[in-house]
Amino acid sequence: MELLDISEKRRMVREDAAALLHQIADSLARHNGLDFNRGGLKFHINVPSEVTVEVEVEMESGESSIELEISW
Repeated sequence: MELLDISEKRRMVREDAAALLHQIADSLARHNGLDFNRGGLKFHINVPSEVTVEVEVEMESGESSIELEISW
């Protein structure tokens, strides 16, 4: 049973996407977790010291993607 499921997809310029990744990385490194604000609610997710990281790269003729998943 899922306690929380947040999914968001939005377009942004490459530099803003990089800034978002930096923000997530900094939060993981400094605060051992992540903070999310959605719909007026604030969530803090504690992340343990050891995680599993999966990186998937797909390249097609019209579109390419990189998916990064961190789980524990």
